[in-house]
Amino acid sequence: MNRFLCTLAPLALLIAGCASEQPAPVVDYSTPSSVPAAPVATVSSSGAYRVVRGDTLYAIAFKHGVDYRDLAAWNGIPAPYTIFTGQELRLNAPVASARVQAPARPEAAPVIASRPAAPLPEPAPGSAVTAGISEQPVVAPASAFEDVPAPTPASAAQAEKPPAQASSAAMPGVTPPPVKTVEETPPPKPVVETPVTPKPVVPAPKPPEIVHAENTPELSSGGVTWRWPSDGKVIAAYVSGEPTRQGVDISGKAGDPVHAAADGEVVYSGNGLIGYGELIIVKHNASFLSAYGHNRARLVKEGDKVKAGQAIAEMGSSASSRDELHFEIRKNGKPVNPLEYLPAR
Repeated sequence: MNRFLCTLAPLALLIAGCASEQPAPVVDYSTPSSVPAAPVATVSSSGAYRVVRGDTLYAIAFKHGVDYRDLAAWNGIPAPYTIFTGQELRLNAPVASARVQAPARPEAAPVIASRPAAPLPEPAPGSAVTAGISEQPVVAPASAFEDVPAPTPASAAQAEKPPAQASSAAMPGVTPPPVKTVEETPPPKPVVETPVTPKPVVPAPKPPEIVHAENTPELSSGGVTWRWPSDGKVIAAYVSGEPTRQGVDISGKAGDPVHAAADGEVVYSGNGLIGYGELIIVKHNASFLSAYGHNRARLVKEGDKVKAGQAIAEMGSSASSRDELHFEIRKNGKPVNPLEYLPAR
């Protein structure tokens, strides 16, 4: 019995020692995902924004709630507002520096007008200036004309004859050449016009189809004629100052058409703004933009001209828990209540 207890004691000590040790760490040897991470926009400590791929100046201004014109002016970016990946943009106005007084310009020396030259005195008669100049008229001596005979009537008549007659008179027996008569040019023949076959008229291309263009109510405000971007009901209203309620949410189902709320130009078409999913931004004039988020598909690209009522996207649920359209209107970069611009219905 004692021998049995002696055998079990070391075994029990060995088991207790193993139980007191910590479990080994688990190492994951699975293959990492090959999908690259989406670029993350960063704002430096100085408040500058670093441009990432897919950004546009309009999208950056939209994201930070500033007017795109101010953002361009603060960073010295002229139209058409081209930016580059990695470029840093300041998001606020630069501090106005004190004006440096320009040094005083030296006074110009006074201009003294020169006196006009005095007229020269007339030279005295007999002086060196008038020497050799005679005021009396020059008369030729009479002897110069004594040897020249006066012209006779015959010589005067001979001189008045034309060269052809004079030569024939001077050479008797020579018959002058006959004078050629100039024939008149016959009148031009009448021009027979060839009938021109008219070209077939090619009909002009039809403009892009505008959906529900006739019976859709419109409202002109701020120089823009607005209409509803979707036929659904408003399920979430605008709340001033609430970051997640900067517009209205309109109900619908996946694939429903999303229409441009007014004429304009597409200035952003992408998915680089967190929380908006597949987003389209349309510029209507210098002051107003409209935004269409949570789309399933985008049907237009940056630079496209769109008409009010034109289908620009398909409704979806990107960055949202349900199928809906998130619609915003921005005035001078600031969100406003879309219901104050859209017509009543």
